[in-house]
This record gives sequence, structure tokens and C-alpha cells, in this order.
Amino acid sequence: MATFSELINSNKPVLVDFSAEWCGPCKMMKPILEKVKSELGDSATIIKVDVDKNKSAANAYKIQGVPTLIVFKHGKPMWRQSGVVQADQLKSIIQKYI
Repeated sequence: MATFSELINSNKPVLVDFSAEWCGPCKMMKPILEKVKSELGDSATIIKVDVDKNKSAANAYKIQGVPTLIVFKHGKPMWRQSGVVQADQLKSIIQKYI
């Protein structure tokens, strides 16, 4: 399995969903992310990072609340937002970086 830094240094956009098991809004993101992934296919990567299990990644990107979504391209954060984001909005944001 690729490391986190290998994944976010990709040429294609990588949406990272920083979340937690106990978080209600994080659970609401699951079907949204599945819809976006099915519509974008292989043009973007979507990964989920549990902040409780990956504290170093959460600290590195100063994650204060969950869910926090960050779009990376070539290892750089291009867009970031906390809270639930609707599928259409998320898809149009990711498409800017494809």
C-alpha cells in the first residue's frame, strides 16, 4: 500500500477526508464520497484518514474538527473545508484540479 505522502504527491487530485468513527457528520460524508468517486472514476483519488488512528497526519495538517476535506495535487493542499460538503459541490471542486 502506498504511503500517505506518496498518495498526495500524485499528478491527479487526491481528496482526503479527515474523519473519526464517532463523528455523525463524517458518517453523512460516506455516501457523498461514494457518489463523487463513482462519477469521477480514476481521474481522482479519494481516501479517508481516521484522525484518532493517524494523529501525525491530523497534526501535520492542523485538523481541528472533523470532517475536514482537503484536495491535494502534487503534495500541495489546493482546497480545504470543514463540515459536510454536498456531492455536486465537491465534484466541481475536484474537477478544477483534474
